[in-house]
Amino acid sequence: MIYLDYQATTPLAPEARAAMLPWLAGPDAPGFANPHSPHRPGRAAAAAIEVAREQVAALLPPGGRVIFTGSATDALNLAIFGQTFGGRPFGQIAVSALEHAAVLDTAAASGARVHALVSDGAGLVGVDQPLPEGTGLVAVMQVNNEIGTIQPVGEWAARAHRAGALFLCDAVQGAGRIAPPEGADLIALSAHKLYGPKGIGALWLRDGLDLAPLIHGGGQEGGLRSGTLSPALCAGFGAAAALAHARMAADAAHVEGLWRYARALLGDRWTLNGSAEARWHGNLNLRREGLDVARLMSDLRDVAFSAGSACASGSGRPSHVLRAIGLTPAQAKASVRIGFGRYTTTEQMEDACARINVAAAAQGV
Repeated sequence: MIYLDYQATTPLAPEARAAMLPWLAGPDAPGFANPHSPHRPGRAAAAAIEVAREQVAALLPPGGRVIFTGSATDALNLAIFGQTFGGRPFGQIAVSALEHAAVLDTAAASGARVHALVSDGAGLVGVDQPLPEGTGLVAVMQVNNEIGTIQPVGEWAARAHRAGALFLCDAVQGAGRIAPPEGADLIALSAHKLYGPKGIGALWLRDGLDLAPLIHGGGQEGGLRSGTLSPALCAGFGAAAALAHARMAADAAHVEGLWRYARALLGDRWTLNGSAEARWHGNLNLRREGLDVARLMSDLRDVAFSAGSACASGSGRPSHVLRAIGLTPAQAKASVRIGFGRYTTTEQMEDACARINVAAAAQGV
């Protein structure tokens, strides 16, 4: 199997797995202890969580704190609903049309009016568009999960603040790959998108900003998210974050080489969706007129790639992201997403691209 779906999830880094194992110990070792218990094993588990918190925080701006959550979706819900429940209800929320459903659906469920910030044909949300009067929150993601375009989030943060609004950034696809978003008030990220384990995410909260909890109980995570933390998941997240921080330049160089190689191998029968420049180059979202993507995926069962967001797969609807950049339903349905990263080899890329081209040509397109 050649794995080319890094936007859906990344492989678990061996270093992250190694960091997790001591906290998955059986009854003969203290690693199973509850990190909220006051005894020695509990304190050791709690200390491991705080080390992980610092490692994750190193990927984010100074002047804030990291709250561990169950996922990035969990973090985004806390960011939006935590302010409404905390006495700051939003009359108006402005969100980019390219956002993940974790932002779009949560904003819609918040009770606020939701204003869509439009994208141009290159997949970029320009800061020259107006914000409605009374906007209290602006949400623009850092790197789009479907087409990989990098948004001008620093400019959007400044724009939101000038309007008296807070700025929320979904940095799931950017964390550990590019510099953190500047000027954000809230940032969400996910461990399994940066070579860590599934089942854990984080919300970065700017100092001085308060939220109300969505989950009540024992008062963990500073009272913002009750529930027993998993030392294993936290340790894996922390180790993955530390590795991403140390390898950021090397990973980017590796991905850049694969990007150039893949584009040359696939050739000009494929059209790139979104900007080629303002983009994370570990994402190739391409279309080929008339392509039957379902058949392509069926013919290439030993090559794992995607027809769009994993969270929306099977819906049968054209991608809202591809529609937002101006593609027709037919063009959107003729598009594939090829995602690669740290553990993808040039040999795998060469083999996969050759197979994709042969299978597409067999359709007569």
